[in-house]
Order: sequence, then C-alpha cells, then structure tokens
Amino acid sequence: MPSPRQVVLASSSKYRRGLLERLGFPFECANPQVAETPLPGEATAATALRLAEAKARAVAVRFPEALLIGSDQVASCDGARLGKPGNHENARRQLALVSGKTALFDTAVALLDGKCGKLAVRSVPCRVTFRRLSAEQIDRYLQLEQPYDCAGSAKVEGLGIALIARIDTEDPTSLIGLPLIALSELLRGAGLDVLG
Repeated sequence: MPSPRQVVLASSSKYRRGLLERLGFPFECANPQVAETPLPGEATAATALRLAEAKARAVAVRFPEALLIGSDQVASCDGARLGKPGNHENARRQLALVSGKTALFDTAVALLDGKCGKLAVRSVPCRVTFRRLSAEQIDRYLQLEQPYDCAGSAKVEGLGIALIARIDTEDPTSLIGLPLIALSELLRGAGLDVLG
C-alpha cells in the first residue's frame, strides 16, 4: 500500500524497524541521536514519553514534511531501571534481579506531523512476570540468545519467551519496542489508515 506521506521512523533499532514493516507501507529510518538519560526523579513512563517525543522532533529537522515516529522503552523492577545490558555480566545481574518477579516495561510512541507540528503520544505499559530462574538457566539462555541490546535482557520474540511466566498488556508488540496497535490509531488520526 503506497503511503501518501513520507513516514520516518526515528530509530536505528532493527527490532522497531521489523515491527513497523508489519504495517506494510514504505518508510525510512533515521537515527535520532538522542541521549536516553532519565531526569532525576522521573517516572519510567514519563521518561519513555519524553524520549519518544524527543526522537521524533530530532529527525523532524531533516524531514520537515514527514510523519515522524519516535518510540522509547523503559523497563524497571523493584525500583531499579533495567537498561540494555551491553554485556554478559550485566545481563546476568538483570535476569537474577527479575527472577520470580514482575517487571514493568513502559513503551511510548510519538507521532509528529512535520507539516503542521501536531504531536500525538501514547504510553503502553506491559507487566512481565518472570519464572524463577536458576543461575544455570540464566547462563544457558545468555549463551544461546546474547540479548545484550534488549532492555531487561529478555528477548521475548526469541528464546526469552521461555523465561516468562506471564505477560499482561493491551499491545503485545509494545514489549518488543513499538506498540503497533497504538501507532496504527495515531496514524489513522494523522490521515494514514494502514488498511487504506
């Protein structure tokens, strides 16, 4: 389905790109180069919303006529934020922390209409309850999956699903990093119905 407007995903994430491809319209990706540092005392959902908007606005200067999509995810458990671990040891610590507990993944999406400056945002929470995991299970999973670029170290679209006892969310794609149900609604509001 051809898009009547240029659509730009403000992300360098292969996971978000793969999710947006599901909607079947052409789009471009642009790295927003936004620092993802939380503000002091900022709630996780607020961080995700602020960064999703910042990412969309960051690429708007390069694509002033486009529909710009920004998204961000912030994960937490027991008050500790769970970023992208980056390496095996950090991932092991994260998975040991969430073992037998429920973590919250707040995923936000922002749609900025570059032509008129209208911004629409949505936050989609996802509660993930992890199975009780042994140190051996954690190490085995990390050796097989190496999810060092995933918040919380659990790649649900892969073997990480075996770590999880339950997922509670209104939009399962939010856990992967781009809530497509919410985004489809935002796009319709901007005049782009993905079903034509």
